[in-house]
Amino acid sequence: MKQQYAGTHRAQAWARAAALVTVGAVGAMPVAHAEIELGNGISISGFLDMSYSSFSPDGGSSTESIGIDQFETTFKYAGSSGVSAQVDIEYGEGFDGSDDETFVEQAFVTKAFTEQFSVKVGRFLSYSGWETEEPTGLFQFSGTGYAKYFYGFYQNGVSAYYDGGSFAAMGSVVTSAFNPLDRNSTDGVDDEMGYEFGLALMPVEGLTAKAFYIVDQDTDTDIINFWTAYSVSGFTFAGEYNVVEYGTSSAVVDGEGDGYLLMANYATGPFGITLRYHDFEIESATGVTVDDGSAITLSPSYKIGDNLLLVTEYRMDESDTNGDSDSFAIEALFTF
Repeated sequence: MKQQYAGTHRAQAWARAAALVTVGAVGAMPVAHAEIELGNGISISGFLDMSYSSFSPDGGSSTESIGIDQFETTFKYAGSSGVSAQVDIEYGEGFDGSDDETFVEQAFVTKAFTEQFSVKVGRFLSYSGWETEEPTGLFQFSGTGYAKYFYGFYQNGVSAYYDGGSFAAMGSVVTSAFNPLDRNSTDGVDDEMGYEFGLALMPVEGLTAKAFYIVDQDTDTDIINFWTAYSVSGFTFAGEYNVVEYGTSSAVVDGEGDGYLLMANYATGPFGITLRYHDFEIESATGVTVDDGSAITLSPSYKIGDNLLLVTEYRMDESDTNGDSDSFAIEALFTF
């Protein structure tokens, strides 16, 4: 996993990747996944993410980083009677924050009861959030950094999905909305459940709107996440709004926060460019700002081949709690 400028990580899940496809985001990350067939219903795909980045805080010393950020391999199995399975093996930053780890990021089994309705069980990524968790679904190099406050994360549990064509509904019951290592032990501590509910509307071609409500009883946290996107003639426009309330068991006792982003992307041939603005603030019950930030991000990209994308990014951050900074990055993203 790659550490973002503003402190959180980005990701992939079939639901979020599907969301980008739904809105026709051909200019987001125009690299192909080969889905290499190994036989007997088994296929493999993945990506290698490498980057150079520099970070320059106002009044401080600049830092640089270069190397492999993440390598991931996805194994899929298509069985009989609507049963399938997926396992994602990742090399990168582990769930516990340690570097250079190899671990199981996702592992779940899906049963499709009809063409519209399916249920999956295991470890999977939350449906919520406009920005994907993996670099293969981002329109730029960095995530906003506010996903840890407003998105669900990898989760253990069961999830149902209904695809009605112009609309979709989804819901999950999980051990924790934010902690993939939570197994919900019944020892009286941290043994409450988490819940996620979502609704998606696709009324016309190129337009998608999704709303999510997340409840995490372990941390007394309630989140509303809403985003909408429209793609037409090489352009993709997106907007997102988030609001969170924390209870007495959370790190921000009885606190609250909100955040939003606005994004525009244009792609033509091998070229693409993204402009994004985001802003967020988290406050304690006494009105003290715990974390905040806003940034303007400009990110041109160039498709070198069907499986290789070069992304550059310049980003200007402002924050009362973390200070102001400028950053620059060059990313090479190879998919197979």
